[in-house]
Amino acid sequence: MLVNILFILIGIMGLFFGADWLVRGSSSLALRLGLTPLVVGLTVVAFGTSSPELIVSLRAAFGGSGDIAVGNVVGSNIINIGVILAVAVLLRPIAIQRQILRFDAPVMVICSFVLVLMLADARLVRWEGGLLAA
Repeated sequence: MLVNILFILIGIMGLFFGADWLVRGSSSLALRLGLTPLVVGLTVVAFGTSSPELIVSLRAAFGGSGDIAVGNVVGSNIINIGVILAVAVLLRPIAIQRQILRFDAPVMVICSFVLVLMLADARLVRWEGGLLAA
């Protein structure tokens, strides 16, 4: 039991330092290449923080465990949207623009319901994945 806890702690530390190294390195490279800080924040840093989920999902999908890949994606979205937004709001209030309430939030809710409907038969096929990606 103690060995398992130790491995979990080592894994968390590896994820933390690995993600930090990836984000810092790719951000400095992108800035040296002349990208604006906004582009760096929206693309390079976003990919760097999502790369652990990508690796886990790819390994699960290629290993025949598509349910783990889907659970990883859904769980990651729940954490990214719910917990991170909640922590940010606890630290500092966020002003919400009308576009978010009129367009972005309804689209996000509709996409979530579409995913639930697609998972009703306990499988996702390629056209469903393409629709969700679009």
